[in-house]
Amino acid sequence: MRTAKTDAAAQATSTSTGKNEQWIDKAKAHLLQNYKQQPIVLERGLGSRVWDADGREYLDLLGGIATCGLGHCHPEVVAAVRAQLDKLWHVSNAFYTEPQIELATRLTAASGLQRAFFCNSGAEANEALIKLARKVQKDRGNADRYEIITFENSFHGRTLATVTATGQTKYQKGFEPLPAGFTHVPYGDLEAVRKAVGPHTAAILVEPIQGEGGVRAAPKGFLQGLRALCDEKGLLLLVDEIQTGMGRTGKAFAYQHEGILPDGISLAKSLGNGLPIGAMLCTDEAGKSLTPGTHGSTFGGNLIAAVAANVVARKVTEPQMLRDVAQKGEYFLTRLRELQGRMPSVVKEARGLGLLIGVELFQDAAPFIAKCRELGLLVNAAGEKTIRFAPAYTVTNDDLDHGVRILERALKS
Repeated sequence: MRTAKTDAAAQATSTSTGKNEQWIDKAKAHLLQNYKQQPIVLERGLGSRVWDADGREYLDLLGGIATCGLGHCHPEVVAAVRAQLDKLWHVSNAFYTEPQIELATRLTAASGLQRAFFCNSGAEANEALIKLARKVQKDRGNADRYEIITFENSFHGRTLATVTATGQTKYQKGFEPLPAGFTHVPYGDLEAVRKAVGPHTAAILVEPIQGEGGVRAAPKGFLQGLRALCDEKGLLLLVDEIQTGMGRTGKAFAYQHEGILPDGISLAKSLGNGLPIGAMLCTDEAGKSLTPGTHGSTFGGNLIAAVAANVVARKVTEPQMLRDVAQKGEYFLTRLRELQGRMPSVVKEARGLGLLIGVELFQDAAPFIAKCRELGLLVNAAGEKTIRFAPAYTVTNDDLDHGVRILERALKS
């Protein structure tokens, strides 16, 4: 059986069936051209490996962009989904379902929060947080408090509200006028946040690590400072855990590294191990503001996605799993920093936490990402100059070593 260590040159010279090209031609004819997609058609996967339509194997250290935390086609997820397919798929939130109740129970226990709302994506989860903040302040009698402080270089989604919350103008260009109610301040600057708080401020929305912003972690103590400021000013602290949640950083949720409890958090990506599901978790006090009719989702908490998420929630909250993620992350970061030491004129910095890691270069990352793919490694960019790694939690140290070797070859090309 071929492995990811199969000689890349031999793969490149093997006879191609051309299926990739055929499918890509159809895609260009029929799909909206709003993505910069890598020129392969992925067909199947297992663990940390995927195969394209022409049968070529790749080591996947991107994991669906921090989504497939348990790896592709994890047997327990597959078994749970197959069993549910023979029972019931969807009934809407007009009725209770056991998988959704079980998932809410697991997530609230793991987070320390008390209420769960399910949706289909990270953007929807952040929309729920935004609505929660405004409604809570209205219910407190603060009708003028509707603004949310977010951060420069942040990313919160693609809806009009969440793209406005995002602190990167490149995502907003062409969609003006943007909704009112968002203020952006420098990430990690607690004094700038304090100065931005005004009579209209309702909440602060923050990523513990800015994923799309280049895999940049908040300075130590920053989240604690935000929690104290919110308590002082009567604001809600909202934490975007879409990339960092569900074990990605070696804790169930990244805010737990700081020992705080937010008023609300958003989840998606790794929650369903690739199946579309998002969640907003909040305190019981805040949740009282979202009464029947104030918010909803037709497909949110769909039974198929919920049973997959239950497997994820059970496994990624196991202490040994979290220790493994932390240890593998430290190992991988050490290897990448050794690479930085060997190529100081090419690699500016290797940074991250757990298995969310960025390698910032001194030049544009795109050509090197393409070269990695040619050599059998899948990664992508977080910002123009940073290569992002978000492998499965089940990845082996051998796979991580192999990934570093391929990256080094790509950077030397």
